[in-house]
Amino acid sequence: MVEGGVVKAADKTEFTECWKVTWKTPYIMRLAFSAGIGGLLFGYDTGVISGALLYIKEDFEAVGRNTFLQELIVSTCVLGAIFGAAIGGFCSDSLGRRKTILVADFLFFVGAIVMAVAPHPWIIIVGRFLVGLGVGMASMTAPLYISEASPARIRGALVSMNGLMITGGQFLAYLINLAFTRAPGTWRWMLGVAGTPALIQFVLMLSLPESPRWLYRANRVDEARTILARIYHPDEVEIEINALKESVQNEKEIEDSIGTTTLSKVKGAFKDPVVRRGLYAGITVQVAQQFVGINTVMYYSPTIVQFAGFASKSVALALSLVTSGLNALGSIISMLFVDRYGRRKLMIISMFGIITCLVVLAIVFQQASIHSPGISQVESAHFGANSTCPSYFSNVNKNKWDCMSCLKAQCSFCSNAENQVSLFTPRPVFGQF
Repeated sequence: MVEGGVVKAADKTEFTECWKVTWKTPYIMRLAFSAGIGGLLFGYDTGVISGALLYIKEDFEAVGRNTFLQELIVSTCVLGAIFGAAIGGFCSDSLGRRKTILVADFLFFVGAIVMAVAPHPWIIIVGRFLVGLGVGMASMTAPLYISEASPARIRGALVSMNGLMITGGQFLAYLINLAFTRAPGTWRWMLGVAGTPALIQFVLMLSLPESPRWLYRANRVDEARTILARIYHPDEVEIEINALKESVQNEKEIEDSIGTTTLSKVKGAFKDPVVRRGLYAGITVQVAQQFVGINTVMYYSPTIVQFAGFASKSVALALSLVTSGLNALGSIISMLFVDRYGRRKLMIISMFGIITCLVVLAIVFQQASIHSPGISQVESAHFGANSTCPSYFSNVNKNKWDCMSCLKAQCSFCSNAENQVSLFTPRPVFGQF
């Protein structure tokens, strides 16, 4: 919460004002950029595991043959983020926004190193959970720090940049995955490099001050005034101090009436009809955004491309760049048009587009599976004596063979007793899985 209690959305004029203000006062952009790396961390982690998983399955046979382990490696980070966001709220109030971000960076960095050197899949899962804790804390605290350490007239524009950093981080992750496709260690480098943004943010945050609002609430008024003097024009500092005073007093009065515990605050929110309606709307939008299924595409994009017939990992990662690139482009478009066309209209259009594309994706894969040769899971994992796949016959260790080992967009050989396939006769790839 900031002065006045709200962070309004940015319009076109505010983005222009943001450019002018930050050009004259680079310190403001330094604050926003340093904290905004938290969004980059979240986006990078979302994208990097999708490519790394392709190579983890190669190095660990248990992961390649156990979809539960694959899903656990991906989802453990989200589980950690749930706890991280909850812990982040408490830490940001008790320790301060800056220290909470530093703790998040430490967790993210340690988690990235643990994953990079993991000798066993379960160690990767532990690292993913640590990364999730860091991501959850940073994604909750970073926007709060930006809103409280930026001028009111450009606050919306700077906070909006956090969303762009998330989608930009996803795009960056796919680029880095593609860069390490031929490097020794592949997935270890992909996951290890994830600690770099956390290390950069940790170093930058060490030289930055605490949120002026948190300092004022902690009765450190002089420190808050010193920071505001670096952000605002000298004539505006006292105005902001008075705004802080009024806002903090109002907040304390509300806490005195409903209590300071999380449970009492939730009860107080539901008692107020205006707040309750806003809470319902906010929760519904967030839940709908997650359950629509876009995260599945983002986490498994290269795998989906492989099942479409492009087995080359580098090709799958390159084609996945289209998805992450359009995702980042969508963030920019929403920032430019949200105030011209309204939040509700853009949200409905985007949700309709997501649902439509996911339904089309499901139908395409279903139809491809129906019209492909009927190959059982056992036959797919281990061909019989009537196999016509030349790569299978030339493979030394046939017990560990599966279709994905040689699947190419232009090549797919397999057969069973009911469906003989001649050598060098390409067939649809979907029936193999």
